[in-house]
Amino acid sequence: LKESDAIALFPGGFGTQDEAFECITLGQTGKTVPVPMVLIDKPGGSYWHDWSAYIEKQLLNNGLISPGDRSLYTVTDRLDVAVNQISSFYQVYHSNRYVGEQLVIRLRCQLSEAAIAELNERFSDILVKGQIRSSLALPEEAGDETFELPRLVLHFNQRDLGRLFEMIRAINQLGCPPAELQQHPERK
Repeated sequence: LKESDAIALFPGGFGTQDEAFECITLGQTGKTVPVPMVLIDKPGGSYWHDWSAYIEKQLLNNGLISPGDRSLYTVTDRLDVAVNQISSFYQVYHSNRYVGEQLVIRLRCQLSEAAIAELNERFSDILVKGQIRSSLALPEEAGDETFELPRLVLHFNQRDLGRLFEMIRAINQLGCPPAELQQHPERK
């Protein structure tokens, strides 16, 4: 998981279940960087849909997970949906890191002021204080290979990781990916 840019899981036994829950848990607790996770069933299959129904009935309905936690993974039986979930995850979003108490989200292209205003409106619930703001690389990031990339900086509550995944998806919809990425969406 540490070196992965995406996770695709197919129906399997206890080992598959263990890997699925471990990946989701590490994503939910922020112990790994956000990566797209797709649970892929055979066409018309119900393995992951039944699994997802269990998660909703037993975990979500009993208040053991947050509604946003369902955004940590995608269940599908269509390969085009799986490919799109993975390739679109890095359209504008590049990566993130913490600098002190701030989450720094690196982007492939600058978001407009209107897009940042929309992010602030939709995702203010995951902020401890302040707003989501546009930034160049912070001084602490000098020498980083992503130094030239535009950034968003925010005081993330480090609790609502499912909502952070939702925000990454929104960033990818609100921004325009660079031309070379449109031609090669699989390149991170």
